[in-house]
Amino acid sequence: MPTTTDPLLLSGPPDSAALRRAATPLTVTVDEAARARLDRGRRLFDGLRHDGGTARPIYGATTGFGALVGYAGRTDEADQCDNTLAHLGAGQGPDLPHDICRASLLLRTWSLAQGYSGVSAEVVDRLAAMFATTFTPAVPRYGSVGASGDLIPLAYATQALRGRGHAYLDGRRMAADKALAGAGLRPLALDGRDALALVNGTSVTTAALALARDGVRDAHRSIRALTCLLTDILGCDPGFLDHDLLRAYGHPGAADTGARMRRTLTGTVPSGTRPLQEPYSIRCSPQLLGAAEDALRYVDAVVAADLGGVSDNPLFFPDDEEKGRVVHGGNFFGQPAAFAADLLASVIAQLGNLAERQLDLLTDPARNGGLPPMLATAPGQQHGLQGVQLAATAFVAEIRRNATPAGMQSLPTNLHNQDVVPFGTQAALRSYDMAELLGLLTGSLAVGLRQAVHVGGRRPTAPRCADLLDALTEAIPPVEPDRSLDADVRAAARLVAAYELP
Repeated sequence: MPTTTDPLLLSGPPDSAALRRAATPLTVTVDEAARARLDRGRRLFDGLRHDGGTARPIYGATTGFGALVGYAGRTDEADQCDNTLAHLGAGQGPDLPHDICRASLLLRTWSLAQGYSGVSAEVVDRLAAMFATTFTPAVPRYGSVGASGDLIPLAYATQALRGRGHAYLDGRRMAADKALAGAGLRPLALDGRDALALVNGTSVTTAALALARDGVRDAHRSIRALTCLLTDILGCDPGFLDHDLLRAYGHPGAADTGARMRRTLTGTVPSGTRPLQEPYSIRCSPQLLGAAEDALRYVDAVVAADLGGVSDNPLFFPDDEEKGRVVHGGNFFGQPAAFAADLLASVIAQLGNLAERQLDLLTDPARNGGLPPMLATAPGQQHGLQGVQLAATAFVAEIRRNATPAGMQSLPTNLHNQDVVPFGTQAALRSYDMAELLGLLTGSLAVGLRQAVHVGGRRPTAPRCADLLDALTEAIPPVEPDRSLDADVRAAARLVAAYELP
């Protein structure tokens, strides 16, 4: 099975580009520095575990789990692995997308490689080997509260790596042991510490949030570019982007967004036929897009911290004492990601609303400068963008329905051991889904702008806008006669997301 030629080292935290690469086979390298950290952490765990020949209580290694921590665990270390994982096989629902699942395991691999979790180097080596194949555990979507890490989804992933449950190989779902054999991998052998370290972190939450953030970043750039194209096609006066106006507004995101839009619209010539003040979906676009930029910068910071952090419990720290320390705490509590994902959902909802309102404006002859209704070449005989506009309305409704914050809906569970929970997993997965719909809204608007020029809208006068229109025109045929436009919407979304503008 082919892998990427550029290996990924575990010497530093993976960025979101590395998470995206993990969706397909790649080479993950455990360097000597990581191996030294792992060996030191494992020796520290073993020393604390058998301090002076007497077992020292260490959560998950010698004890039960969660609310049952006050009871002894199983005495056999391999059997303690089963004790960790078996009761977590309670997930339900469809399997997680492959990109989230593999990105989650990449994050888990890096976190363990920092040496603070006390796992064996063998575990990290075997995880790294998995990424060179198409093996992907089958992980159900529902079951995590994101409080003690993503326990249930990561337990399914770990069980699949042990040859239990189900997994995918080359995109086909099958028994996990057959998928491992087909990939040339051996089942993982774990003790209780290894097993707990694999499940006791927020890797699913962080992966889903990072991938969702990337999708929203793409859509944000797309809508900014398409707003400029809309402005130019309609012949609007770009005065709403004035430097002094936006500087007086006082928000850095708006000032930065306005500067980028002014560069995109350099050379535009207003038609002189538009109203003195445009609708808010045009006139207030730098304020809206700028606020989204400011919010996304906060999400960026949370994602960066989560990618670089170690989410596990307990952690093992070497210090001046000969044997170091084991510290029990709550680094598995995914509240930062929950807040960030909820904020991201709000951004998605307003960006989606903006794209849909701009498409509605473009299809309405009362506001689009006299273009035909629904941008149809022969209204009544042809229906142009009518289906796309209907679908866009449905996308916005679905986004709004899912935008309710999850990070403040705490429910106590686990005999009140987990008496507050962040629900970051749900928040992140929901934002991932919403980001996909937002991309479809940008594609819908792009198809509308391409069609608007076909039915009589003016060719853009700003060179950068004209170049973007030419790219859309080359990729998307005009709607004449009517045809299914679902594939065109997806193609337009991909094109605009990848298009380079200032």
